[in-house]
Amino acid sequence: MTHNTPLSPRPLRHLSQAHRRVMTAGRLRAHGVTTAELNEQCRPGGPWQQLLPHVVLLHPGPPTGEEWLHGALLYAARENAPEKTPAVPSQPTADDAHRPAYPDVMITGLAALALYGFSATPPLTSLDHVQVLVPRRRRLRSAGYVRVLRTPALPTPRTVTGLPVAPVPRALADAVTELTDGQTVRRLLTEAVRGGHCEPASVVRELTKAKLLNLPHVIDAVDSLLAEGRSIAEDRLYRMVRDHALPDPVWNVDLRLPGGPHLGGLDAYWPDQAVAVELDTRAPRQDDDALWSEYTRKREHLERLGITVVYVTPRKLRESPEQQATVIRTALMASADRDPAAYVVVLPR
Repeated sequence: MTHNTPLSPRPLRHLSQAHRRVMTAGRLRAHGVTTAELNEQCRPGGPWQQLLPHVVLLHPGPPTGEEWLHGALLYAARENAPEKTPAVPSQPTADDAHRPAYPDVMITGLAALALYGFSATPPLTSLDHVQVLVPRRRRLRSAGYVRVLRTPALPTPRTVTGLPVAPVPRALADAVTELTDGQTVRRLLTEAVRGGHCEPASVVRELTKAKLLNLPHVIDAVDSLLAEGRSIAEDRLYRMVRDHALPDPVWNVDLRLPGGPHLGGLDAYWPDQAVAVELDTRAPRQDDDALWSEYTRKREHLERLGITVVYVTPRKLRESPEQQATVIRTALMASADRDPAAYVVVLPR
């Protein structure tokens, strides 16, 4: 026998027991909660509370850090158009146990860095706001503790504790936009590199996009970052040579033609095989093209003299040292099949 009796709405107590105790008003209506019921539940001293516009916390106490972030994402991800109450309320499904989807939105700034485990950031519970990234086309205003940042191209988010989070370089840049203390900026940038979260070049790229490299406290922090990044990369290069049993090179040298011009500095050089290694730690600033042109001229000049130059990036040294060792070993072995290189003077740098 068929009938048109609507299914009964989900009991309100079930919503309060949900794994995620933060929901949009529209989602609550889809579960059969009327506007009158919602207002009653959110009355002063009631069992629920409005966390943000159109976002409801389904318990009376303060939100946990997780609920605080979920609320920010729900606010930023909700549809622009008003959500209508369906003719038939939604019934419990297996999907209700899973976290909500947050299309085209992600956490960034200090909150994101706290999720990544940065020790230089305040704990989530002490932050007074959270930054969220959304596409530029979204008509969404900051509200409550949510600061909305629009961007023409959203980066691919990382998933951290089940939440969409901006990649570390972008999160750093968004955090730095709000910081005026040089020491804090320096600590954040240094931790990003020392902790292996990203390479200096990717951080500088994001800071450049954000037009932050004209600020003195940021410039000072970036100079320290690049020095830190180079030191770490040099240490990785030493370990790669040792761990993969490559012949010992001479380290940090300058090459000159006898009685002639300076040919350039190298991080490692094998004189008998005429093989050189140089760390590519270029920072992508406005003069990046000029720097790369200089790298190219230097490499072409050395190779005309019969010297093989291998460029290694810090990222490759971190992620695939064995592969980089193989490239260098191959160049060393191939030297036996090449014509002898021109005689050059090797000086300490």
